[in-house]
Amino acid sequence: MTVSQAPLIATAQALMAPGKGLLAMDESVGTCNRRLAEVGIAQTEESRRRYRELLVTAPGLSEAISGAILFDATLQQNTGDGVPFVDVLRAAGIVVGIKVDAGAKTLAGHAAEQVTEGLDGLRERLARYASLGAQFAKWRAVLTIGDGLPSRACMLVNAHALARYAALCQEAQLVPIVEPEVLMDGGHTMARCSEVTAEVLHQVFEQLHRQGVALEGMVLKPNMVLPGLSCGAPASLDAVADATLSCLRRAVPAAVAGIAFLSGGQPAALATARLNAMHQQTSLPWPLTFSFGRALQQPALGLWAGSDSNRVAAQNALLHRARCNGAAVRGAWRPAMETEGLPA
Repeated sequence: MTVSQAPLIATAQALMAPGKGLLAMDESVGTCNRRLAEVGIAQTEESRRRYRELLVTAPGLSEAISGAILFDATLQQNTGDGVPFVDVLRAAGIVVGIKVDAGAKTLAGHAAEQVTEGLDGLRERLARYASLGAQFAKWRAVLTIGDGLPSRACMLVNAHALARYAALCQEAQLVPIVEPEVLMDGGHTMARCSEVTAEVLHQVFEQLHRQGVALEGMVLKPNMVLPGLSCGAPASLDAVADATLSCLRRAVPAAVAGIAFLSGGQPAALATARLNAMHQQTSLPWPLTFSFGRALQQPALGLWAGSDSNRVAAQNALLHRARCNGAAVRGAWRPAMETEGLPA
């Protein structure tokens, strides 16, 4: 690469700070509205702004959160007192990131599969986001396991898009978070998830190599290796940890700055327990952490319910989940932590 890798590496290492992880608060307007509706909150721009303000202003958030992934509108929003969210986060020592993909659309010729769009005009958007204070970005691809799925075409087109996005990010001095998510939906076994996840990751890293992406200046955001939601076969914490780490060791180069798992709709405490189990193993080639959305936010959103009288309780719930996950990143989480410090 012609750009300096040093700033990219420094930002990637900051995101992977020991005992910390990422808060994914990059929901689109539609997704955020659905989550507000679930707890009876009006789906307005002001409701979304107030909720995001609750998150970014939570006192002590940086104890367990190294970076926050924002949505386009959120990157430009302010607190009720007029302070930009970006300034609030940076003052707390939290690195600011931005979701830059335009969402998954139906893949031509493959009606059951999707490709993530958003490459058109991305170079210019990245420059604008950097000028607003972003230091990293995120792009999500989604792949479904099913009869004959994912197709090779789907894997290749999404891997290529992820690599082009990552190269453009590094050109703009933004650390790319590369997120190829193999969805939990379906009746597949854990072994099948491992097989598909490994193949997807092989394709992604081949394309990243072809595009000249510096692995030391990027973060991978993969799914854990899990049985499908309708599989019916239980998986122990150790089994998930073993299957996930075995898959990643085979497919992810040691030069990658770090791996930040997505929660993918897992129950919050279970995602934490599984992350903790992975940290019981030794000799990992890269640091592991979390990049959770719902698994961090959902308890806080339910408690807040749109009322400022619930603000402190909601922020405490967010901090509690962040601290539990921070403990898991150190391999120090215990089930009792799930209730310690919570009101009776």
